Amino acid sequence: MLSPRGGPLRPAPLLRADAALTDPAARPAPNENHLLINAYSTHPQSPLLAVTRRIADSGCNLVDTRLATVGRDVSVTALATGSWDAVAKLETMLTKLEREEGLKLVWYRTGPKPVQSSLLPYVVEVIASDKPGILFQLADFFDSQHITVESLHCSRYRAMQTGADMFSAQLTIGVPADMHIAALRDDFLEFCDHLNLDAIMDPMKY
Repeated sequence: MLSPRGGPLRPAPLLRADAALTDPAARPAPNENHLLINAYSTHPQSPLLAVTRRIADSGCNLVDTRLATVGRDVSVTALATGSWDAVAKLETMLTKLEREEGLKLVWYRTGPKPVQSSLLPYVVEVIASDKPGILFQLADFFDSQHITVESLHCSRYRAMQTGADMFSAQLTIGVPADMHIAALRDDFLEFCDHLNLDAIMDPMKY
């Protein structure tokens, strides 16, 4: 077929559509956008109500939330998930919240936690007479064993009967499934004996 100018008629160029519109597999999942939020206030004020209200009002969902009172301050860590628009709306709300209510806020985009089915959850509890460096030495022991610390709470307090300064820690660790548990427990208890720490390590009970 000839064109009006006498030359061969070339097929019209195909319009290139966005891959995300034409290929369902290329589209992002509607709730794959994650926002990690850290909020701080001074006790007795708590950022929990203000932060969770904004998450709900934006259309996002909560994946995980932690609240802790450390010293005179209250901290909330929240992981929110939702569509791109919902997370963008939440970011705008947090900016306004920080400006109007005087909370200290830090947030950033992140992703879901990788699934680690090969890790066995164990609970570790440690009590000892308080001295500098205990937490560092505990963290160093588990790091040298390639064991992850999944959660941690430690505090310093005064013993009721004697008035001595004490250290207490509760950790949840992820032990590789191929690790020899009995050998790990022996090594850990020997480590604790050397530092004069009273400790236990047991599998987590759900």
